[in-house]
Amino acid sequence: MDNIIFANPEFFYLFIVIGLMIAWYLLRGHKSTGTLSVSGFEGFSGRSAGWRSHFRHVLFAFRMIALSLLILVLARPQSTNRWERVSTEGIDIVMAVDISGSMRAMDFKPNRLEAAKAVGMEFVNSRPDDRFGLVVFAGESFTQCPLTTDQVVVTNFMNELDFGMVEDGTAIGMGLATAVNRLKESKTESKVIILLTDGVNNSGEIGPVTASELAATYGIRVYTIGVGSRGSAPVPVQDVFGRSIVQNMPVEIDEEVLQKIAVMTGGEYFRATDNSKLREIYRQIDTLEKTQLDVKQFSKRKDEYFPIILAVLLLVGLEVILRYTIFRTIP
Repeated sequence: MDNIIFANPEFFYLFIVIGLMIAWYLLRGHKSTGTLSVSGFEGFSGRSAGWRSHFRHVLFAFRMIALSLLILVLARPQSTNRWERVSTEGIDIVMAVDISGSMRAMDFKPNRLEAAKAVGMEFVNSRPDDRFGLVVFAGESFTQCPLTTDQVVVTNFMNELDFGMVEDGTAIGMGLATAVNRLKESKTESKVIILLTDGVNNSGEIGPVTASELAATYGIRVYTIGVGSRGSAPVPVQDVFGRSIVQNMPVEIDEEVLQKIAVMTGGEYFRATDNSKLREIYRQIDTLEKTQLDVKQFSKRKDEYFPIILAVLLLVGLEVILRYTIFRTIP
C-alpha cells in the first residue's frame, strides 16, 4: 500500500501565517459588531439577519482552504511504498583470470579464454548484491577492475580481456597475490577469490603457496578452477612460414598446487573440461557462497500534487464566482 511523504516539509511552517490570518479575521469581525442601543427601533428586534449575511464567511473559508492546499503543493507530496528491511545475499568476489597464450586452446568453444569470459559474465550478472573485482595474469598480473557493485562496468572490463595485454607466461602466484591485495581491506564478512588457470606457475616473484598463505591470513577463501580437457587439446600456432595452423598440445595443469591453494584457504578445487562443466562449476560456487545482509528496499517516488492543484483552482474559482454573484452586495 502506498504512503504519502513530503519532499519539502519545511513549507509547513507557512501554516503559521494561515493561523495568523484566521486570528486577524476573527478579531476584525468581533470589532465590527456594534453594541449601541437606539430607541425607536424596538419593532425590528425580532427580525433576523439575511442568510447571505450568515454565509458570507464561507468566502474566507474557501480562501483559507485554498491557501492551505497550496502549502501542501509546495511541500511536494509523493507516494512511495513502505521502506522495509529484507534479507539478501552478497559478498566481495575477485575473479583472477589467466590470459596466457595457452588459453587459446580450442577444447572449449571458441577457446578457453572466450568461454571463461562468457561464463564469468553470466556469474556476475546472476549476483546483483555482490561486489566484484577483476584481476588478470599471464607472465605478470594487474587489476583490470577494482571492487564495485556496478555489474555493467565489471562485465565490460571482462569482455575486453584479450591475449597480449601482458607478457606471456603463467604467474599464478602473482595473480593470486594481486587479488588478495584487492580484498585485504574489505570489511565484509565473506571474501572470495575465484582463480581460473590452465597451466603451471612459471613466472612471477611470488609463488602460489606463499600467495595462498596471504589469502588465509586475511580470511579469504580461494576457489581454484583448472580449465582444459584431459590429455591433449587443439591449439592454434604458427608454422615456420608464419601460417596459422592447429596442433594438438598436451594439457598441463598443476592440479596439485591448485588443490593446495584451495585447502589452505578453505575453498575448493574444480576441474573444467568443457563449457558446460565450467558453467556448472560456477553454479556450485554460487550455491556455496551465501552471506546474509540486511538492505532497505523502497519503490520509486511519484509526485501527487496535481489533484491538489485542481482543488485549489476549483476553490479559488468558486470564491470568485460567489463573491461577484450571490455575495456581491454583502459589504
